[in-house]
Amino acid sequence: MSAVTWVDAWSAEEGEQRARALFAASFDAEPDGTWSAPGRVNLIGEHTDYNGGLCLPIALPHRTYVAVRRRDDDLVRLVSAQDAGRLREVRLADVAPGTVDGWPSYVVGVAWALREAGHAVRGFDVAVDSCVPFGAGLSSSAALESAVAVALDATHGLGLAGPAGEPDDAGRALLAAACVRAENEIAGAPTGGMDQAASLRALAGHALLLDCLDGSVRQVPFDLAADGLALLVIDTRAEHALVDGQYAARRAACEAAAARLGLGTLREIDPDGLDRALATLDDGSDEGTVQVRRVRHVVREIARVQEFVALLDDDRLREVGPLMDASHVSLRDDYEVSCRELDVAVEAARGAGALGARMTGGGFGGSAIALVEGDAVQAVAAAVVAAFAAEGLHAPAFSVALPGGPAA
Repeated sequence: MSAVTWVDAWSAEEGEQRARALFAASFDAEPDGTWSAPGRVNLIGEHTDYNGGLCLPIALPHRTYVAVRRRDDDLVRLVSAQDAGRLREVRLADVAPGTVDGWPSYVVGVAWALREAGHAVRGFDVAVDSCVPFGAGLSSSAALESAVAVALDATHGLGLAGPAGEPDDAGRALLAAACVRAENEIAGAPTGGMDQAASLRALAGHALLLDCLDGSVRQVPFDLAADGLALLVIDTRAEHALVDGQYAARRAACEAAAARLGLGTLREIDPDGLDRALATLDDGSDEGTVQVRRVRHVVREIARVQEFVALLDDDRLREVGPLMDASHVSLRDDYEVSCRELDVAVEAARGAGALGARMTGGGFGGSAIALVEGDAVQAVAAAVVAAFAAEGLHAPAFSVALPGGPAA
């Protein structure tokens, strides 16, 4: 049997040292400081954010670290350990939708969005290193954006993030909005706001209940150890991308369905009225059939988030497994964003005793999560590895998710 591969988070000291060392080697100088932001796992509430719905992510202990030095011009010089240390340069005056490709778009896009919002952001040098797995559906892009956002907030005195240890949620909501605009308009990924909210606004030891209709949040205590449980993250190694058109097609179908129903967002559909809404959309056309499936997932997924939170509020964490299972089935069948690797991971984890399992993130690859007994983590991971081997798939990688703190 193949060994289980674990992807551990760096300590804060290691992450900061890596970013500083890369900065010094690349720019022959010391940065003004280092900042970091977490990736995220979504417990439940997938593809609900851009539909005005509810979602429930946690921040991961895996973080992206940036070392930054402010400049007096509008030049941004960028280097990343994940890009073989290649030095890139972009002038902020040249940044506009469609002008920047690849990972630098997530960095300079944040500066562009902050400038568009009226903040006096200048150029900067930045070195990036990260232990958030890239392409794993764990929001490596939002972690990069959010780390840059708090770095620019600090180096330019914007005063939005709040002092260390005392995050200003209202200001961080504005930073998150800038990150979303960067991802949508400069990077060209039509995501909702869940990832950036989790990275900037989630608190350690809590899940973040995000209402995407008004942007409000509630911090929900999430203590796995108290229940003797663990959240296993399974990186299927099937690369996840949001700029290949599939994600945009799902979003467009939901927006078209809402327009046909005369609604601003699908959040306005009451679960009791779902059948009526679906009957209206089901006109016999291929487009109508697709819209029925997409809408059914979104409305029921929002309800699952509400049920999940109600169970957490009642200290009944052990009972959320069926909601996770139902979410995966809905994402697989109605939203059609699962894949062979995700299905194998989920089925193998359940077969090995997981209380519940589901894909997490946008889909089309990426990661799955499984709620497991604390002393069964290794056994469940080994069962997933064996299932992948039996299917002739590349071996997955694993981590254990603990609700971490926000960008700082």
